[in-house]
Order: sequence, then C-alpha cells, then structure tokens
Amino acid sequence: MTLKEVKTALQGLETIAFELPNGNLVPRHFHVTEVGKVNKHFIDCGGTVRMEEKVNFQLWNADDYDHRLHPEKLVHIIELSEKTLDLTNLEVEVEFQGATIERYSLDFNGKHFLLTSKFTDCLAKDNCGIPESKPRIKLSELQATSGCNPNSGCC
Repeated sequence: MTLKEVKTALQGLETIAFELPNGNLVPRHFHVTEVGKVNKHFIDCGGTVRMEEKVNFQLWNADDYDHRLHPEKLVHIIELSEKTLDLTNLEVEVEFQGATIERYSLDFNGKHFLLTSKFTDCLAKDNCGIPESKPRIKLSELQATSGCNPNSGCC
C-alpha cells in the first residue's frame, strides 16, 4: 500500500484498526510512534547494487489505555512527515513488537489495515544458478485442459 492509499483509506474511517496476519487485532490503544523514510542501499548476491526507499510506520503498545489514535490525527502526522521528511508516494511498511521487531507490508480490506507477512527472496536467481521453479502439473489436468480425449485418437 502506498502512502497516498493509506491517507485515502483513513478519510473514510471513524476508528483505526490494524490486523495481524493471524487475524488478531493490534490492541486499540496502540500509538504510531514513528513515521519515517527508510533508505536501503545494498548489493545483492549477484553483484547488482540496488536502492530501496519506503515509508515506515512504527506501532507501539503502551499502558496508556485512555488515548486512541483517530484517523484525522494520523493523517495530520503523515502530512507533517511528508513536509518534514520530503516523503513521496512510497510503499508503506509497518513495524510492530512481537517476539522481536516484526516488519510487515500493509494492505486494507475496507475496514482494517492488514499487516501482511514479508518474505526474503534472492534478487539475483539468474546469477546464482538457482533454477526457476517449474509448476507441477497433473497429467489428468493437462488432458482436461488440452481438449484431448483418450478415445479421440489424438493421443
């Protein structure tokens, strides 16, 4: 989800909720303690230099049960961050404290923001000798999709 998409989604909400991949909601008394621009400059295992830039939200659970972050307040924080940090319409990732600091991608289902799992990947598979995985096809499905019938004489 991009920063613009987050702001658009916030416009239609009365309350903010973040849903973890397991379906549980982040406790309602969370705070967004940081909005930042994260720059990653790295070299992949194939020797290609890469740059990645994202917006980062950090969610934090405090023992402050009396305050809730309202959509208009988060929009204000985002707009202040856009001006101060020169944020553009980048992808948003979210940090949340689990067993360690966990990083998630962000999606929206019309009601809740969804914290979606991120996965590692090799960006240089062609340079590392890692073969592309081939899809497994059942022969019975292949016949059904090809239109070839065992009694048609085409096999």
